[in-house]
Amino acid sequence: MTKTLKQALGLSLVIFILDRLSKYWVLNIIDLPTVGRIDILPFFSLTMVWNKGISLGLFQADDDVGRYFLIGLTAVITVVLLVWLWKETKLLVAFALAMVIGGALGNIWDRVHYGAVADFLHFHVSNYSFYVFNVADSAISLGVVLMLWDALLSPQKSTK
Repeated sequence: MTKTLKQALGLSLVIFILDRLSKYWVLNIIDLPTVGRIDILPFFSLTMVWNKGISLGLFQADDDVGRYFLIGLTAVITVVLLVWLWKETKLLVAFALAMVIGGALGNIWDRVHYGAVADFLHFHVSNYSFYVFNVADSAISLGVVLMLWDALLSPQKSTK
């Protein structure tokens, strides 16, 4: 196992643990499902949302068939990303994959244990409200941005 792979798997584990700890705190310590919303700053609140869909609330899975489909789909994608990570030599891409994998595992955990993903980070400005998300979603989004950054802006070797 290469040093890059070990570091990337470690990053995935850290993201998974941070996601679990933040959700434990929100669900069990401050009991956000009962409270509903806690205003922290004029533009930021903790707002409890149970997301039964995928990112941004798309493709809501309101029954067990849909839920298990999303668990399976996310698990398959995670395995594909793990295989990619195993072969990846670029540190930036490896860390980006690790972020997506760690976040995906955090959200799979929620779907298995709660039937939906616990979202609670809520930014808003005046009457405009952004999507409610969690630590796992943040890691997934940042990982995807880093992969796009690498794909679009890193120098490519010529195949000639």
